[in-house]
Amino acid sequence: MIATAVVATSCVAGNGSTPSQAQPATVEAQAAACTADPVSSSAPSVENSGLDWLRGQPYGPNVPEPLVSQTGIVAVLAADGIPAIDVPTCLPVSGVGFLEDDAPVVAIEINGDARAYPLEILTWHELVNDTVGGEPITISYCPLCNSAIAYDRRVGDRVLDFGTSGALKQSSMVMYDRQTETLWTHFNGQAVSGDLTGTQLSFRSSSVVSWGDFRREFPEGLVVSRDTGFSRDYGRNPYPGYEDTLDPFAMFITDAVDPRLPPKMRVVGVVDQDDAVAVSHDRLFEGGVVSFELAGRSLVAWNQLGTASALDGRTVSEGDDVGATGVFVPTADGEALTFERTPDGFTDVETGSVWNIFGLATSGPLEGTQLDRVVHVDTFWFALGTFYPDTGIVA
Repeated sequence: MIATAVVATSCVAGNGSTPSQAQPATVEAQAAACTADPVSSSAPSVENSGLDWLRGQPYGPNVPEPLVSQTGIVAVLAADGIPAIDVPTCLPVSGVGFLEDDAPVVAIEINGDARAYPLEILTWHELVNDTVGGEPITISYCPLCNSAIAYDRRVGDRVLDFGTSGALKQSSMVMYDRQTETLWTHFNGQAVSGDLTGTQLSFRSSSVVSWGDFRREFPEGLVVSRDTGFSRDYGRNPYPGYEDTLDPFAMFITDAVDPRLPPKMRVVGVVDQDDAVAVSHDRLFEGGVVSFELAGRSLVAWNQLGTASALDGRTVSEGDDVGATGVFVPTADGEALTFERTPDGFTDVETGSVWNIFGLATSGPLEGTQLDRVVHVDTFWFALGTFYPDTGIVA
């Protein structure tokens, strides 16, 4: 049994720098604090947990049957070999000097509290346990399947803290919670081995956008800084060229890959219970707007140019432009809207209002109107097609 002894206090502001990249004291003075729930400081009192099962130890009599086979899980590192961030330090938008305009960040806004989590940091840590807008969440990023997903980390009356298990399911991260050491598959937020097997985490709407877009939309927002408590070469891509390879790492793939699309094709995935749709990134990147149906709902996906891939160049700033995406319900004031990408953002044909990548009307008759955001994920096809095998394709 692994005992993870980590105690988090309130998230304190950092200066966003490594020792060799000190920033002016005025920037540090501007830094604002973000808060995080305390992280578990003791080992869970469970027998034969998901982590034990991963090591080949037998299950106890009262533990639910795993939802995955041991042959379908590939152990690569020890648990916490990639350390999660449990005490994220934050900078105000005005105090950030280490990000290029096209740098990709995971953006989330809850109850008026907006946060940006740079992929140049998430690539090295994969998980951030945080509290945003008073709600405990986990931001997760799996570089190998190219997916950033946000979860509500409350399960019943528990608040869970997540760490990396060191294992992969179909080249997708497997997490564990420190309270019960149950294993969870990152891509669909499901508990697959341990006391909480069968439990489903709730997703929170987030999107990967450029730093420039986040900065303009949320000038009062907070940004997780490079002051993580770990020494990492933030800004460097540890997976250079991975975006360009045709296939994922074969050693981590245990199940057949859906052959309808190339394994590493970028798609925008949207899931509604048992229904899922994959929108081809190529089509979306070229045209800017794709309308589609899912579970009887009309939805629209957007792509705005200007966001770099985190997996392409030697550094994140050198990545090819893959754009930022958003998925929305295209209705405002009871009226169905149709959109086109324009130099200023996205314009609806019906009123001529202009909308930004976050679904907010910034000018025109509907200025100030917010479209309903839809949970979505930018990812590689092999992951979406594995976890949601009946996915419809909009190519």
